[in-house]
Amino acid sequence: MRFIHTADWHLGRLFHGVHLTEDQAQLLDQFVDLVKSSKPDLVIVAGDVYDRAIPPPPAVELLNDTVSRIVLSLNTPMLLIAGNHDSPERLGFGADLLSQQSLHIFSRIGAPSTPLQLDDKQGTVNVHALPYAEPAVVRQELQLEDVKDHDAAMKALLDRVRGTKADGERSVLVTHAFVTGGKVSESERPLSVGGAGQVTKGRFSGFDYVALGHLHRPQSVGKAARYAGSLMKYSFSEADHQKSVSIVEMDGKGKCSVEEVSLTPKRDVRKIRGHMKAILEKRPGVKTRDDYLMVTLLDKGAILDAMGKLREIYPNVLHIERPRLVQSDAPAGRGIDHRRMSDEELFSAFFEQVTGEELTPAQLGAYSEVVEEVRQQEREA
Repeated sequence: MRFIHTADWHLGRLFHGVHLTEDQAQLLDQFVDLVKSSKPDLVIVAGDVYDRAIPPPPAVELLNDTVSRIVLSLNTPMLLIAGNHDSPERLGFGADLLSQQSLHIFSRIGAPSTPLQLDDKQGTVNVHALPYAEPAVVRQELQLEDVKDHDAAMKALLDRVRGTKADGERSVLVTHAFVTGGKVSESERPLSVGGAGQVTKGRFSGFDYVALGHLHRPQSVGKAARYAGSLMKYSFSEADHQKSVSIVEMDGKGKCSVEEVSLTPKRDVRKIRGHMKAILEKRPGVKTRDDYLMVTLLDKGAILDAMGKLREIYPNVLHIERPRLVQSDAPAGRGIDHRRMSDEELFSAFFEQVTGEELTPAQLGAYSEVVEEVRQQEREA
């Protein structure tokens, strides 16, 4: 059995104010070509298909074009689940009708879903899909009052899946979660405040392959669980990532081998550093001139129109940092880069600055509840 595992397309993404739809379309053209050449039995997209609950029309058009070419033109089944960026209702519209054309969309939890069954010469492979769900949603749907965090929510959902799991048959799980031990980047939206958004690795025992979405770096997080990573680089913290999609081969006993296949972006995301004069004198190559850049300038003095000067050479400079303008003897707190702090860290620092006291665990818990409620309202808006 062969399938392609990808995730975190984030169609409709804005990167420092730049619409990435054109870049995403170019990569998805390559992805369709890969599907054509590798002839998988199934294409899996493990959540965060869109970047926000109400995607812009060009993003919807791009998804429609991509899945139509894969499902209709190449006759290859696809399975999509909702991630934390997706609207379950919007992504899942027409799911029952689309499944008849081999486009299988799982966006909401409710009654236990029937696994997608695929057959090869060695027998049946059952593909179980668990879309992203807030603990509060799981608690309400399953009537389980003790579901307080994402780990408990995942356990409850997997208990239902294992109740329908066929003994002796190979199985794949597709889900969207932050698994402990996974390496994060700046472009992933936190699932919750603190560590309450993480799921322990041991939850996924018993599955031959676990196709994960959420973390943007391709990586394994256990014996059988793997993140395919995002379609492209969505933050400068991902500049060193090697983006890819995973081609998974499963033998008759459920043992899987993974091949990482890289896609070539129209523009790379890179970081460069140096003095202004040296950067301007080093002319870029044709293939790298249009890359999305973060430039760290090491000059100490003021520079008139630094962005304008840099964009004469590199038109897609998106961000400039000036670390040497921050004095080492600055007052406490002045040298802190607040852009790199989490919401929890920002609030804690603000609270301590205003009150002169550190947050207590009870206060932090109250803050977390309010933030979770606000985030849920934002996803539903």
